[in-house]
Amino acid sequence: MSNGKLYSRWLIVLGAILVQLCLGAIYAWSVFRKPIEVCFKCSSTQASLPFSVVLVVFAIGTILGGRLQDRYGPKLIAIIGGVLLGLGMILASFASTSLPLLIVAYGVISGIGIGFAYSCPIAAGVKWFPDKRGLITGLAVAGFGAGSFFFAPLASGLIAGTPYSLLGANLFSLPSVGVFNTFRILGIGYVVIVIIGALFLRNPPQGYCPAGWTPPQAKAGAPGCAVADYNPGQMLGTWQFWVIWLLYFAGAGTGLMIIGQTSPIAQDVAKFSVKTATVAVGVLAIFNSLGRILWGRVSDALGRIRTLFIIYLLNGLAVLGYFLIPTAPWYMWIGIALVGATFGGYLAIYPAINADFFGTKNAGVNYGFVFMAYGIGGLLSNILAPKVKELTGNYNLAFILAGVLCLIACVVINFVKAPAPKTSS
Repeated sequence: MSNGKLYSRWLIVLGAILVQLCLGAIYAWSVFRKPIEVCFKCSSTQASLPFSVVLVVFAIGTILGGRLQDRYGPKLIAIIGGVLLGLGMILASFASTSLPLLIVAYGVISGIGIGFAYSCPIAAGVKWFPDKRGLITGLAVAGFGAGSFFFAPLASGLIAGTPYSLLGANLFSLPSVGVFNTFRILGIGYVVIVIIGALFLRNPPQGYCPAGWTPPQAKAGAPGCAVADYNPGQMLGTWQFWVIWLLYFAGAGTGLMIIGQTSPIAQDVAKFSVKTATVAVGVLAIFNSLGRILWGRVSDALGRIRTLFIIYLLNGLAVLGYFLIPTAPWYMWIGIALVGATFGGYLAIYPAINADFFGTKNAGVNYGFVFMAYGIGGLLSNILAPKVKELTGNYNLAFILAGVLCLIACVVINFVKAPAPKTSS
């Protein structure tokens, strides 16, 4: 069934990017970490807790949000998610004397909002673009990767009263409002932008296929309108789900460790200034965003498994290369480029694998379960890295563990095969 004239499916991509830009601003947390340490006179591990908690709550929220958007459509649930995201940020602005309140507001309330909104553009995208799943999931989450590129310098500038700067170029002046007022300003902006983006989201008509495209025969792992649909219980009963979950955990945990600690690593290990460290966060965001588009497109042509093999190999080698930074600070730029691009690849390819392997009917809630690997990986890695730094004086053990996990994953991924088609009950 072709319904291309009823609604331009590319408007889904526009809405997805607007929504995801705000959701992805959580990756800017590393510019908050040191100011939070100063405000609360706490350790780096404690100052990382809001980010660690938001990642795992975000992942949990995608399960419920995915279920709700499968039932009520992506627009309404994305709007609810945007309101919760903004509300959490606004409440965080009142947490200047309470780290637990900051964790609840930023980590829990905003995390639920992000989880609700995140699955909506992805699930809608794979339904509107069965012919370009890798590319579209890449585009749908590219905004998430780019969020910190735009919002990290905004947050940094508002905290310190320095100009808004992109890649070192000062664009306009900003007032100094402090770290907690910055949460409030960002929260209000997020609500407005997410609601605008959500208004573009909707599901295609039942049986929709793009004009001029013929769905392939349903078979294991073949993308297309005719692929068999698994419900969550059936999916959880396959060995493929659990292997995919563990592999996603390794890749996402590694990427989120570097993302969550980029500014401190740049300042403490590479000896960059605060301004240069903020630029590093922006560069990582650029490659994170571009990687989602690039690897999504590559996976459509080369295949998901082969593409993931390359990504895990590059990611593992890149993180192990962080040992060079103390004597070769220039490697910081290579490292963040490679880690950003490969991490973006995971976020583009795993939603596509989820749709390829388990169908699109329950894509929202099914991917929520897969996405728990992201949340738990981010939680543990962002507790591990600062704790290792506190105990040993450097991040080396964290780099070794993350790099080795990715190299193991690049071997294991070659043995993953799609499940046989199965009709959902």
